[in-house]
Amino acid sequence: MSGSTKPRRSTHVRAVLSGSIGNTVEWYDWFVYANFALYFAGQFFPKGNPTAQLMNTAAVFAVGFLARPLGGWVLGRIADRKGRKFGLTLSVTVMSISALLIAIAPNHEQAGYLGAVLLLIARIMQGISVGGEYAASAAYLTEVSQRGWRGLGSSFQYVSVTIGQLLGLVVLMVLQSVLTEQQLTAWGWRIPFVIGAVAALVVFYLRRRMHETTAYAEEERHDAQQRRGTLREVWRHRRAAGLVFALTLGGGVAFYTYTTYLTKYLVNSVGLSKSDAALVMFVALCLFTVLLPIGGAISDKIGRRPVLIFFGVGTTLGTYPIMTALQRWPSFGVALALTMLALTIVAGYSSVNACVKAELFPTSVRTVGVAIPYALAQAIFGGTAEYVALAFRNAGVEHYFFFYVSACALVSLLTYVLMPETRTAALSRAEKRSALGKESVS
Repeated sequence: MSGSTKPRRSTHVRAVLSGSIGNTVEWYDWFVYANFALYFAGQFFPKGNPTAQLMNTAAVFAVGFLARPLGGWVLGRIADRKGRKFGLTLSVTVMSISALLIAIAPNHEQAGYLGAVLLLIARIMQGISVGGEYAASAAYLTEVSQRGWRGLGSSFQYVSVTIGQLLGLVVLMVLQSVLTEQQLTAWGWRIPFVIGAVAALVVFYLRRRMHETTAYAEEERHDAQQRRGTLREVWRHRRAAGLVFALTLGGGVAFYTYTTYLTKYLVNSVGLSKSDAALVMFVALCLFTVLLPIGGAISDKIGRRPVLIFFGVGTTLGTYPIMTALQRWPSFGVALALTMLALTIVAGYSSVNACVKAELFPTSVRTVGVAIPYALAQAIFGGTAEYVALAFRNAGVEHYFFFYVSACALVSLLTYVLMPETRTAALSRAEKRSALGKESVS
């Protein structure tokens, strides 16, 4: 009889999968901008130095990150007040509109800087959408995962993020094979944004059919005073917010260095062709996708901190050797091996960061509490990583960027060493009652 009161494992699995599908499309739309920047960088800005054009495009990419704290606050507050399902549905709506805006934006020759303005507006909308999406999906996937399997369940957030990135690379490689470089530069780059806009509409329909999490539904019944999702509540948990910021700092810089900037680095600094660089990233990201649930499952057994420390040590000590070796031995095989090594290290962060952050906050403020410090860290550090790298390269001191990544990782490593373990945290009122009951029995 008691077994009938608990959801079956298959129920948790279906909830995780349904929550991950929408996340995939959201992040496809977010990353496809970076994947195709090499082709449309010259479309929205005056002709000139290709590196300068890429820097302008990277600056717009970074502006999207600056909008993420706003999205984290607004959409995070909505998800804490009206439910994870409502917040996730709203975020994918904003993403669909932004993808469509990029797809129809006129180039510089047609309308001057109007296209760049539309690109900027669309990127801000994407930032708002992703700012709310990350925290809402982190809360949703952690809350619907079976206790004792949260690391594995929540790892599918970054699995779905990476699959979205892989889909963007697949579209890139297909278009590279069927269109000439001139066609891709002239109009072919618009195709992935049209695909993203349509796919987001499909996700809108799917998310309206999602079930709300038990933890949120229980909190809604008990919290009649509308304190959920307020900044005052976040301030009450400011230590947890500070931990989210610090542990995100190094992880965000490393993730965007090795998953978005590295494609440009392989082309501009290492000397690989655009198609070879895309293939290297595709194969390495496939491995990365497999490693994420493994890292999440390991954290369920030994704790979140050891997995995070593995990332912190590997990135702090390994970034300079990996990046310099790529230039020293500029071949497809070496690039693939070193990229796979780098992403194996990054998997230590990406596999567990969602559940760690969610486990630091109570249900009433879990989404906005994660969203704001995470989005701020990504806006200041993760989103600017590519621009910082290109600026160092333009100044002729590209290797300074490698030390910058290591320094950011070191800050997070110190945080991982000093922070408390979160694996046994109770996420709902029912789990807290169960934990208190076990303590009283013992």
